[in-house]
This record gives sequence, structure tokens and C-alpha cells, in this order.
Amino acid sequence: MPQQPIPVSPGTHAEVTRTVTADDTAAAVGSGDLAVLGTPRLLALAEAATVRALDGLLGPDRTSVGTRVALEHLLATPVGGTVTVRAEVVYVDGRLIRFAVVAEDAARRVVGQGEITRVVVDRERFLARVPPTP
Repeated sequence: MPQQPIPVSPGTHAEVTRTVTADDTAAAVGSGDLAVLGTPRLLALAEAATVRALDGLLGPDRTSVGTRVALEHLLATPVGGTVTVRAEVVYVDGRLIRFAVVAEDAARRVVGQGEITRVVVDRERFLARVPPTP
């Protein structure tokens, strides 16, 4: 059965906002020992924004998976600070979707920026290829 076209185009976007908690810190996620937003958590927020941008567009049989990330973490955010990550589609080629991501704090300072690539997959076929746990 032929794949349906992906109804996503450059400009499609979404945001995710989070208030930093102790669980989000570098010390808590194991990426350092400071009580500031950890880079792995910033990446997770950026990926969540890309997923939100595609929410409802791919249909029930398809999803997207992350395949490439380039992220600069530029500014520390303390516990209690707010971070908003915006993900915007900048390129689509077949099943490949590339996003520009920008994270800002409440003062609109850039906390991080980068690019995330996702690929649209058939859910069942993707899961069928996952090797069993040894």
C-alpha cells in the first residue's frame, strides 16, 4: 500500500513551556553537579516541542522518531525559572522533517538553540524491527 503524503510544511510549529524543578537539574539527571537546568532535560523539552508540532498530523498508523540532534546550551536556568522551547519545521523531504529549535527564558534570553531531525515511520513496522531484550 503506498504511503500517504506527509501533511507537514515549513512553518509548522509548536511550543513547550516548563518551570525548572529540582528534577530537571544537571545534578538530578547526571549531566553535572549544579542545580540548574540540565542539558539532557533541555533536549527532552526540545524533542517534546517537535512532537507537539506534529501532533494530530500523521494519523493513527504513523509516528515520528528522532534521528539527529544538534543543540547548543547557551545559558543556565535556575530552579524556578521558566523555559519555553519553540520548534519550527524548516525542511521536509519525503519522510524526513527538520526542525529549528530555540529555547528562551522568561526574559526572552536564548537559553539554547539547535536543530532536530525526525523521520516519519509506520508504527507497526517500526516496532516489529525492534530486537527483543536479551
